[in-house]
Amino acid sequence: MSKPNLVIAYEGAVARITLTQPEVRNAFSDEVIAEITAAFTEVGARAEVRAVVLAAEGPAFCAGANLNWMRRMADYTRDENIADAGKLAEMLRVIYECPKPTIARVQGDVYAGGMGLVAACDMAVSVDTAGYCLSEVKIGLIPATISPYVIRAMGARAAHRYFLTAERFDAAEALRIGFVHEVVAADQLDARVEALVKALAGASPNAMRACKRLVLDVAEREINAGLIAATVAGIADIRASDEGREGVQSFLQKRKPSWLA
Repeated sequence: MSKPNLVIAYEGAVARITLTQPEVRNAFSDEVIAEITAAFTEVGARAEVRAVVLAAEGPAFCAGANLNWMRRMADYTRDENIADAGKLAEMLRVIYECPKPTIARVQGDVYAGGMGLVAACDMAVSVDTAGYCLSEVKIGLIPATISPYVIRAMGARAAHRYFLTAERFDAAEALRIGFVHEVVAADQLDARVEALVKALAGASPNAMRACKRLVLDVAEREINAGLIAATVAGIADIRASDEGREGVQSFLQKRKPSWLA
């Protein structure tokens, strides 16, 4: 029997969704994306759930796209890229619009698409040793599909820098720019997450649902079908471009891309 990509555990009023593929740094595949989407749909529909914790096993929280998925997408047509990116966009929307409060428990490194997972959650608590990176431009791509959530989390000014440079930054910087809410030592991570869970458990479920809707309605531009379609088209176009294909192929082949040769 194959190991699951994630597990859902219910503990009273708390649902815990844990990514369980540390051997591939909890990276995305189309299968994982479908399972995360289904998991958040399931926990969001449960009346008894008052808080959702998204966690992961191993040294990385999520390293973005998994290599096998990247190999497949390297040969996709634009239409196939549209369909593929649309599934990732739907997963992020489902997390962001989950009617229950969501907390990212970040125990390790977060790269590329994994940044979207953290940004789509209402709250994020990070271990102080975690590293963060929006690495897409290094392989000729852009963080289009995750951008509505990441820019909301870190702000446009920080996004200008980290989208363009693909620098790795530490948890202290993630806190400074507002991408995470708290940074703690590893032995304090669960205690801080549980403190947030306790605070949520004492609030009115209807009021929390309404507060989430309030933020979605009021904060900047609403993430709607038009914006999502634009981000899906953006990643599809860049993936299908000459530099996008070259960047992904050079990454998979472990060589320098043509613009560095």
